[in-house]
Amino acid sequence: MDTLFTEPEPQAKGIERLAREAAPLHEKREAEYLSIQVRSVLNRCVSPRMPFTWTINPYRGCEFGCRYCYARYTHEFMGLSRWEDFEEKIYVKRDAARILARELTPERLASQSIALGTATDPYQPAERRYGVTRRLLAVMAAARDLRLSIATKSDLVTRDIDLLRRIAARSSLHVNLTVTTLDRRLARILEFRAPTPELRLKALRALREAGIVAGINIAPIMPDITDTPANLEAVIAVAREHGATQVFANVLFLKPSAQQAFFPFLERHFPHLRKRYAARFARSAFLDRAYKDRIFRLVADLRQKHGFPDGPEFEMPAPLHEGEAEQLPLLQIESPTTVIPCAGSPPASGALQKVNTSPSSARSPTWPSDCPGPAPGLGRRRGAGPHSAAGPSVARQSAAPRAFHRRGGPWRGSR
Repeated sequence: MDTLFTEPEPQAKGIERLAREAAPLHEKREAEYLSIQVRSVLNRCVSPRMPFTWTINPYRGCEFGCRYCYARYTHEFMGLSRWEDFEEKIYVKRDAARILARELTPERLASQSIALGTATDPYQPAERRYGVTRRLLAVMAAARDLRLSIATKSDLVTRDIDLLRRIAARSSLHVNLTVTTLDRRLARILEFRAPTPELRLKALRALREAGIVAGINIAPIMPDITDTPANLEAVIAVAREHGATQVFANVLFLKPSAQQAFFPFLERHFPHLRKRYAARFARSAFLDRAYKDRIFRLVADLRQKHGFPDGPEFEMPAPLHEGEAEQLPLLQIESPTTVIPCAGSPPASGALQKVNTSPSSARSPTWPSDCPGPAPGLGRRRGAGPHSAAGPSVARQSAAPRAFHRRGGPWRGSR
C-alpha cells in the first residue's frame, strides 16, 4: 500500500516567528494593534550613502496608509504579503525604551547620527494609545552628544516639545515634517489618515517657536502629480513663512509591494497616468537619473530663491529595516541600575526613575511605578513570551526582496 507523504511546512524563524506570536492589544475598524517582542531597538545603517548611522522604528507598520509608502515591503519579512497588512496590522514595541536604555551608551553612539522613523511614522495613531515614541525620547533626553533626526507627518510631535527641548539642550536634534502638497484634497487621497498639511505646518511653527530646529521634507515628489514648479514652490514658500530651517526633497520610489497600493490609486484618481507610470517603473523601483537630476535642480533653485541654505542632497530609498540592518546586541551593563525617565506625561525637570538592570533582574526589570498604564510586556497572552531572535534567518533573508541600489552600490545588511 502506497503512503503519501506531504512535506511539512517550514517553521517560521526570526521576526516572522515573533510576528506570529505577537499578542493582540486592541482592535478597531481601521487596524489591529499587536505587541511584538524585539531584542534590539537600534539598527545600524551600513550604507555610506545614508546621512545617518542608526535607525529606530517604534512600531512596525503605519496606520496613515499613504498610497505611495515605500516601507510596505518591510511587512514581508514577517510573512505578511498583502499590501493592506502594513496599515492594518500595527506591531507595537512596548519594551523599546527599556531596551534602548541598555543600548544607548556614549562609547557606542556619541556624535553618531540616529534617525527616528525611517520605516514607520513614530507619531501615527498608535502613539496616542501606547506612547512608545515618547518613552524613547525620554531615554534620549538623558543622554548627551547624540545626533538625532525625527521624520513625521503628524502634529502629535508637538506633544513632546518638553522632551525635544531637553534633547536639543544636550545633543543635536532636528525634526522634519513631511509635506508633499498644500492641496488639501490631493493630500487627503494620497495620505488619507495623516493629519492635514495645515496641521503639520502649525506643528512646524510651534516647534520653531520652542527653539527646536525643524524643517520640511517634500517626499516623495510624484511625476505629473506633485512635481510642478508651482506645487514645489508653494510648499517651499510656506515652509519659509512658518520658520523652517531646512527643506529636503526626494522623488518617488516604488518597490513591487508599494506598486500594489499605488497603481490602483492611479487607476481610480489619475487613470490617464496609469500607463505612463507602468512604463517608468517597468524595470526599476527608481525613477531615471535624468528625471531626478531635473527635479533636484528645480528644488535647489527654489530653495535658494526663498533663502534656504544648500542642504545635503541625498537620495533616500527604503531605509534599512530591522530585517536587513545590523542590529546592536544587548550590551552588558556595568552599573546595576539604568536611569529611565518616566514619560507618561510631561515630566518635571529632573524627574527620573531608576530601573534595576542587574543580571539577576534582567528578565524582569522594574518599570517606574508612577508611569501610567501597565509596564511594557505585562498582560501578554498566549505565545507572547520573550525571545532572542531579532530578524529573518539567513535562508529567509535570501528569499526576501532585495533592497535596490543607487549609483551601483547595493544595500547590504550584516545578517
